[in-house]
Amino acid sequence: MNPVRLHNPVLSLFRMVMGLLFLCHGLASVFGVLGGNRGSGHAIPAGEWPGWWAALIQVVCGALVLVGLLTRPAALLASGSMAYAYFTVHQPHGLLPIRNGGELAALFCWSFLLIAVFGPGAWALDALLSRTRAAADVPAVDRSSVPV
Repeated sequence: MNPVRLHNPVLSLFRMVMGLLFLCHGLASVFGVLGGNRGSGHAIPAGEWPGWWAALIQVVCGALVLVGLLTRPAALLASGSMAYAYFTVHQPHGLLPIRNGGELAALFCWSFLLIAVFGPGAWALDALLSRTRAAADVPAVDRSSVPV
């Protein structure tokens, strides 16, 4: 199998999985579902800084990345929010992620940065909209003046 042929499907699947995981993480914190905030089963109180706002970013960006809509900006915001979480929540407890509990924040940060750089892949609403716009920009051929 040619690895170049796998590029778009694998990138698309990677984007979808990361978006779904991020969405679930945010839903757990905002609504207390799927085990809730850190397995507590409780939602973060609405408006609480920074946890609730971070969870809202996770829900919105996770959903956008999952479907591949506004993928690059959503992934960049998600990456930045995870970098912020790492350096403000985890890094004060130790430099290495394995020691400070920041593995998930670091993985999300770098994964979303990869998606922001490489794009959504072929299986994304962004790609569909791009193809639709490109098809609409192609001028129609006027066949009435072409001799038969």
